[in-house]
Amino acid sequence: MEPVTHFLTGACLGRAGFNRKTAYATLAAVLAAEAADLDILWGLAGPVDVLKHHRGITHTFWAVPVIAGVVVGAVSLLHLWREKRQRRAATASTQGDALVQNANAPPAPAAQPIHWGWLYLTAFVAALSHILLDWTNNYGVRPFFPFNARWYAGSFMFIYEPLLWGLFFLTFAIPWLLGLADREIGARRTQFRGQGWAIFALAAMFLLGCLRWAQHAQALNLIDNTNIASEPVTRKAAEPYPINPFRWHGIIETPDFYQTAEIGTWSNTIDSDPLRDVLYKPADTPAVEAAKRTPLGQVYLDWGTWAVVRDLGQGPAPGMDPPQLPPNRVWTTVEFTDLRFHYQFIGANSAAGRSALNGWVYIVDGRDDAGESLNGREQR
Repeated sequence: MEPVTHFLTGACLGRAGFNRKTAYATLAAVLAAEAADLDILWGLAGPVDVLKHHRGITHTFWAVPVIAGVVVGAVSLLHLWREKRQRRAATASTQGDALVQNANAPPAPAAQPIHWGWLYLTAFVAALSHILLDWTNNYGVRPFFPFNARWYAGSFMFIYEPLLWGLFFLTFAIPWLLGLADREIGARRTQFRGQGWAIFALAAMFLLGCLRWAQHAQALNLIDNTNIASEPVTRKAAEPYPINPFRWHGIIETPDFYQTAEIGTWSNTIDSDPLRDVLYKPADTPAVEAAKRTPLGQVYLDWGTWAVVRDLGQGPAPGMDPPQLPPNRVWTTVEFTDLRFHYQFIGANSAAGRSALNGWVYIVDGRDDAGESLNGREQR
């Protein structure tokens, strides 16, 4: 999932009850819920490195206790810094007239104690939630990497879900508004406001996931029970759309071609045109074979469970300048596309021949790598 959902899920976990057990629970949950995505820093080395390392070691079950420990360590440093500031402030208040002026002031509320075991458990659960949420979408995770490099993907939740954003907005906005109303009428301040709403948000997320899981299974069953291909189906998939849990993008593979379909699980319908929605499997040219051996090709084929590799000839690739070569040498553009993302959702336009997470490689004389690009960003 995208960062907003991870952050707010962590906040809900903290406010659902962990914040009643220990100080800093919500802070630790928010940090741990998003910490795994620090692997995007591989982007500094180039787009191919991002694809290779994103959702890698930081998204494994072995990393969860480590992430939790690092987060608790960071929180402990923050706590020590705050205690040091408070001691300085207390020392300063005893000098001069500050103590006399505040003699009749009501005592400050006692700070909530820190229970380090509860704080670690909070961070552990939040870090685990990151893997679970990322597994629900079609990009997938490798939770057993490096011992098992297989990608696992639930493919029933879109990578960003506006329904969840609306749910989170209500979860945090309503307790804040109620707090404003209490202050207006002088009501006693509630220390742990919003627990019920946080539990409601987590339960609603779970129910939405269950609904999408069931509709995803129904979409696959519709593919099985509908004869939309002229050849035997060897593999199938159903990819999610945002917002609408009853709309799915179907993909089937046959020995000779791929075919896509729009699936409506509410109406139990499949729309697929053999003339419009069929992609014949491209031939393996020398340039394609060479491109598969490049760093981009190896990483892309490891991740792309529905990867299609095509020789585009000498046409330019988006985001890349054609190589400057002597007249007697020939360059070819090879395109890598994953059909899981080659459909019209927000941010992609398959009708224009573009989709999310496309890669391109320039191959010279059918064997030499002259440049690589992913998502329009060139690897240098």
